[in-house]
Amino acid sequence: MAHAAISGSGTAAAQARPPATDEARLERALGWFERNAEAVTAQHIRITEVPAPPFEERLRAAAVRRLLEGAGLKLRTDELHNVIGERPGRDSRNVVILSAHLDTVFPAGTDTRVRRDPPAATTRPPQRLSAPGITDNGAGLAALVAVARAMHEARIRTHYTVVFAANVGEEGEGNLRGMRKLMETYQGRVRAVIALDGASVDHVTTMGLGSKRLEVTVSGPGGHSWSDFGMPNPIHALSRGLARFVTTRVPEEPRTTFNVGEIVGGTSVNSIPFSASCKVDLRSTSEEEIGKLETALRQSVEIGVMEENDAARDRRALRPGNGTLQWKMTVLGVRPAGELPGGSFLLEAVRAADKQLGLRSRAERSSTDANIPLSMGIPAVSIGAGGRGGGAHSLGEWYEPAGRETGLKRVLLTLVRAAEK
Repeated sequence: MAHAAISGSGTAAAQARPPATDEARLERALGWFERNAEAVTAQHIRITEVPAPPFEERLRAAAVRRLLEGAGLKLRTDELHNVIGERPGRDSRNVVILSAHLDTVFPAGTDTRVRRDPPAATTRPPQRLSAPGITDNGAGLAALVAVARAMHEARIRTHYTVVFAANVGEEGEGNLRGMRKLMETYQGRVRAVIALDGASVDHVTTMGLGSKRLEVTVSGPGGHSWSDFGMPNPIHALSRGLARFVTTRVPEEPRTTFNVGEIVGGTSVNSIPFSASCKVDLRSTSEEEIGKLETALRQSVEIGVMEENDAARDRRALRPGNGTLQWKMTVLGVRPAGELPGGSFLLEAVRAADKQLGLRSRAERSSTDANIPLSMGIPAVSIGAGGRGGGAHSLGEWYEPAGRETGLKRVLLTLVRAAEK
C-alpha cells in the first residue's frame, strides 16, 4: 500500500526545532490536522478499500499497521489480528487505550471501491465519498492513524502510556472479541478507553446498551414435498414460533427491542427441509428485559415446534422411523451493559475538549466496543472521528471530510487530557 505524503515527517527542519513547551507541542499537533487534511483523506480511502468482512480483518489489519509504522510506536499484532502500538509515557505501567474497530458488516466479495462526488478528475477536493464501511469504521481508523502521527510529529509526551489499537470483532457476531482481548492483555493497567466509531461529534456514548444475539435451529428428517407430504417441516415450525414471538410486547421504558435479522433453511423448493434456523438480536437498557425476551423466544419456538409435530400426527405422517422435530438455541454473543459516572475524569476530558473547540455534544447510549470496559468499571467512551457520514451498514454508506479537523482535534485533546494525572 502506498502511503500518502505527510508533511514534516522526519525532515531536517523538524529535527532542528528547539525543544518546545508542552503547550507549544500540543498546538503543533492540532495544526498538523489542517496541514495534512488531504493526506488523511487519501489514507482514509485506502483503508476503506481494503475489505474487512466479519472474522476476516487480517488484510486491513496489515494495511493499518503499515500506516502506523511512521508514528514512532512499539508495534505488534496479536493472535486475533488486533494491531497494537504503544507510545510510552512517563508512567509505563498504566495505559489509556485509543481504539478503532477494523471490521465491517459486509460479506466477502462486497465492492469496497470508493466513489467520489465530484469525480476525481475535477480540481476540487471530493465533497462526498461513498463506499461500504467508509464511515463505520473507515473514519475511525483514519483518525487513529492521524492522531498517532500528529502526536509523533509534535513530540507530545503524556504521563500515562497511550495504546493505539485497531481491533477486530466489533460488528455482528464478532462479540467484541478484539476489545475483550485488549482488556485481557492490559488487565489491571487500563486507566481509560476511548473508542473511535463513525464520524459524528454531536454525541458521546457514555452508556453501553446491553444486547444478546441468539441462533435458533429446528431440525427433522426431511423428505419429498409430494410423497412425504404431512411430515413435520422445520421451516413451518420456525415460522409458527416466530409469528408468536414477534407479537411480544416490550416496554417503552426501559427501552427494549428485538429483531429477527436472518432466516435460512431448506435445499430446494420441492423438498421438506431437514433444518431451518434464524438469528435474533435482543437489546435493552435493562438486563432483566433481555432475559424476559429470551424466555419469550424460547417459549414461542417450543410451541411452534410442538404445533408442527402435532399437525404431522393429525395427518398421520409420523410413521415409525420418520421422527419428530427437535430444536436448540445457541448464544452467538453477549454485549454487557455499563455506564460512565457523570463525574468521571474521562467525561470531563471530553467536555473540556468540546468547550475549547466550541462544540456541544450530548451523552447517548449505544452498543460499541466501550461496552466491555464500561461493564468492568473502567472509564470508557465512544466518540466520532469528525466529518459527516450516513447510510451506515448499507451499500450506499457515505462520508464527507469537510470539518474532519475539528473531530480530530477533539480526539487528540480528549486523549491527552485523559493520559495526564
